[in-house]
Amino acid sequence: MPVSYSYTPSHTDFIVKFGSGNFSSFITTRRFLAQGDVLTVLTTVTRSHKAYSTVQCGKGPQDNIELNSDFLYVNHSCEPNIAFDLSSADPTEWHVRALKNIDAGSPLTFFYPSTEWQMEQAFECQCGTKSCLGRIQGAKFLTGEAIVERGWVSPWIMELMNEGEG
Repeated sequence: MPVSYSYTPSHTDFIVKFGSGNFSSFITTRRFLAQGDVLTVLTTVTRSHKAYSTVQCGKGPQDNIELNSDFLYVNHSCEPNIAFDLSSADPTEWHVRALKNIDAGSPLTFFYPSTEWQMEQAFECQCGTKSCLGRIQGAKFLTGEAIVERGWVSPWIMELMNEGEG
């Protein structure tokens, strides 16, 4: 049964497109987004463990949020166009924002290591960008320069890098 069978959209400004293989779904925008635009405020449930559908929201391994919306389908890119900004101490201010101008119809992508220290499911990147890093495992396995040049990094990732946790 395809994933789309039971799918219910959560946002009218975005379209989730389902591919035929595993991990082949993605989300696009219906309208132009300018750099800095807030795409949505995240309404999420905190989880105490990592899973494919979570994003790290703090330094501890238990600090993860469940993406329970269309934004679950945002794929990785080594040259991302959005950021999951979970840097506020107030979770009601967590949001997704554009890192650059994004044309209508464009897939939304984020740099997984910008929020993930050590990923549960490492993978070979297929983003096809000039700056593709190949194997994506989390920030722990990258240099600070490789992370910072992607446009946005979560504060806890920078703290862990500065503490020499890698």
